[in-house]
Amino acid sequence: MPATTPDVRVRRVYDAPSPDDGVRVLVDRLWPRGLAKADARIDEWPKDLTPSTELRRWYHGPGEGDYDEFRRRYEAELAAPEAAASLDRLRTLARTRTITLLTAATHPETSHTTVLEAELAG
Repeated sequence: MPATTPDVRVRRVYDAPSPDDGVRVLVDRLWPRGLAKADARIDEWPKDLTPSTELRRWYHGPGEGDYDEFRRRYEAELAAPEAAASLDRLRTLARTRTITLLTAATHPETSHTTVLEAELAG
């Protein structure tokens, strides 16, 4: 049986939920400001897949960190046992269902979500 290609998407958590979202996974460590939990329709919130507080502060701190360095550091965090186990579980799920990674980041294309999307697709 051929392996199926994972269907992983990235959306802002503030966008209205869509029937095409599949499993909605919040990938931010902090709950998004101003969003009621009932309105978000989050299926999972694996905090062990989110960047550490230290990494987040470094990346968004004074002078803002370099994205390539952020990516490298975040990939190292994802290799930790708990994060790796959560990644494996989502990879398995993504082979049979759509996974939508949700973030409050204003620019998801230069956030941790692109790293997660690549990890789940590969």
